[in-house]
Amino acid sequence: MTLMSWALAKAARLRPAEDADVVVERRLEAKMADGTVLFADRWYAPRTVSSAPVLLIRSPYGRQQFGVLGRLFAERGYQTVVQSVRGTFDSEGQFDPFRNERDDGRATLDWIEDQPWFTGKLGGFGPSYMGLTQWAIVPDSRPYLQALAMQITASDVRDSAVYPGGSFSLETGAFWVQQMEFQEKGLARYLWAMATSRWSLAPAYRTLPLRDADRATFGHPISYYQDWLDHATPGDPWWESVDFSPYASQAPPCSHLAGWFDLFALHQIDDYVRMRRSGREARLTVGPWTHSGPGAVASGVRDTLEWFDIQLRHRPDRSGRDRVRLFVMGSDRWVDVPDWPPPAQPQRWYLGSGGTLSRARPADAPPDHYRYDPADPAPGLGGATLDVMLAGSRNQRRREERPDVLVYTSSTLSKDVTIAGPIDAEVWLQSSRPHFDVFVRLCDVDRSGRSRNISDGILRVDPDTCRPDPDGVWRIGVRMWPTAMTFKAGHRLRVQVSGAAHPLFARNTGSGEPIGSASQLIPSEHHVYHDGMHPSAITLPVSAI
Repeated sequence: MTLMSWALAKAARLRPAEDADVVVERRLEAKMADGTVLFADRWYAPRTVSSAPVLLIRSPYGRQQFGVLGRLFAERGYQTVVQSVRGTFDSEGQFDPFRNERDDGRATLDWIEDQPWFTGKLGGFGPSYMGLTQWAIVPDSRPYLQALAMQITASDVRDSAVYPGGSFSLETGAFWVQQMEFQEKGLARYLWAMATSRWSLAPAYRTLPLRDADRATFGHPISYYQDWLDHATPGDPWWESVDFSPYASQAPPCSHLAGWFDLFALHQIDDYVRMRRSGREARLTVGPWTHSGPGAVASGVRDTLEWFDIQLRHRPDRSGRDRVRLFVMGSDRWVDVPDWPPPAQPQRWYLGSGGTLSRARPADAPPDHYRYDPADPAPGLGGATLDVMLAGSRNQRRREERPDVLVYTSSTLSKDVTIAGPIDAEVWLQSSRPHFDVFVRLCDVDRSGRSRNISDGILRVDPDTCRPDPDGVWRIGVRMWPTAMTFKAGHRLRVQVSGAAHPLFARNTGSGEPIGSASQLIPSEHHVYHDGMHPSAITLPVSAI
């Protein structure tokens, strides 16, 4: 046991170590189907290795930083194998995000099966990209793959992380590219690059066309970034090989840990639902976390160990929890419910004239207007981004003062209102251009008048698949991030409607050009309707949990 492993175990509230005598074998060679060699480190306790299940982590971020996790799990009765994926750190080949993980995952399973230290039980573990590498082995899994523990990840990377709602996740994409560009250039340069990302990534956010943003920011083209832009059309078959959502019915028992402000949350919860509907064993934990928050890390380690103890070592479940555990923000408490979604009563809150938001269906009133100018798009200000310095719940004053952001606010709440579950918005809108985005944000306004974001949703309107009515009014359905939130008595609900949240989502140029080559910036006029024929509203799952 090291001081670091002791401190992390204490912070994560792990059960006591079973064996403090842990050793590591480094640079174990695994040959892939095409002859490429990937390297792995293996952590284990010699006295218990003969019965220790193997936990597999496949990572593009190197192995050294996961050594403490390897030790933590080895101290508690497991062998931990941490493998660098193709083209990262000392593993051979070229890194092509997501696209080699199924084939290399299959070959890695073959390699593990042939090792003399393999005891016949395997669990897959990992957050973010490492979670996707675990989804990638599900289609070709073996009987000995008996459990998965997924944190802040999803099976469909396109719709969850690259093009949510059809809009390009520019901020997250740029931040991740920067991380990959600097992670092997020394710790000091990497930390400086991450710390200064708000300024160093500014060229990526202002450069048009987007296909030039990588050169403007990093001085050279990034091949996989160019691929993402070249394959922006919904339904493009290029993404099929990295969409593992159809294989949920084949997944072994899985514990999903998500964060309300994580970019994967919406689709990770979908993964849980797919598994449950197909009869697979799964559980779900959702906390008040962003993608890289320390709370998610500690909770993820604890959840993983607890889950693998149950599934791989057949220990009794002493957690006392239900299948779904949710953190309710606002009232700051954990609740257990039998399944997702939690029991709730859908309530429609209608946008109204004068910036009102109420349960009453609106009477006839003229629409509200905003002018969207892609040369000056409304800023993102928080939300589900990979950039830890910008993610989460933020003060919305700068957004809400803008004339291109419509704001609808409820009266002061006389009692607490708790919502828990999925959220949807319906916006009736008329646009002077056929190409536009609709961004909807739900906020909590406290007693002092400060507004903070709770849930977002965006839709990039595709005129080839969606048409307005004969009067030229579009009925836009926006699927928003789920949440669990108590709006306290004395607070107010608020809904924002706008055409942008840049660079959280790349601005719509309004030109209809392909996203990678679009360079014309064409402003547009928008009218949001809220009358008896066009009842724009947000549907909230009001719950007694």
